[in-house]
Amino acid sequence: RFIREALDDAGFSEVGIMAYSAKFASCFYGPFRDAVECAPKFGDRRSYQMDYGNLHEALREMELDINEGADIVMIKPALAYLDIISLAKSRFNVPIAAYNVSGEYAMVKAAAKMCGINEKAAVLEILTAIKRAGADLIITYFAKDVKSWINQQ
Repeated sequence: RFIREALDDAGFSEVGIMAYSAKFASCFYGPFRDAVECAPKFGDRRSYQMDYGNLHEALREMELDINEGADIVMIKPALAYLDIISLAKSRFNVPIAAYNVSGEYAMVKAAAKMCGINEKAAVLEILTAIKRAGADLIITYFAKDVKSWINQQ
C-alpha cells in the first residue's frame, strides 16, 4: 500500500506495480544463480520463498498483494506451477505474470542438444501451456529465440 500511495502522491498514478507474489523455493533458479555467482554461501532462500507444496499460501499472498495495491501478480517459476497460474486467473481480476526461469530454459536447451528434442516446438508448446493456464504476461529467457522465429515466418 505504501508504494502505491507514494507513487500516487508523486503524480505517478499510471505507473503499475507488479508484485513477486508467488515466488516458490525452487531448484529451477539454479542456472541463473550459478551464472551470476549468487548462490547462497550459507543457508538457503527457503526462509523467504514459498514452499512449493503450499498452494494456499501462494493464493493468500497474491490476494494480500492485490489488496495492498499490486496491479499485476507474478508466479515464479512458471512451468511447474501451471495450476497456480490457472487458479490465480480464475480468482483475481488483475493481470497474471508468469516467469519462465533459467532452469526451465536450461532443461529445454539441454534436451535439444543431448536428446534431439525439437527446441522450437518444445518452447512454443511450453509458452502456449503457460498462456493457456492463464498468464497474461510471460517473462522468458526464450524471448530472443521466439522473436527470431516470428520474424522468420
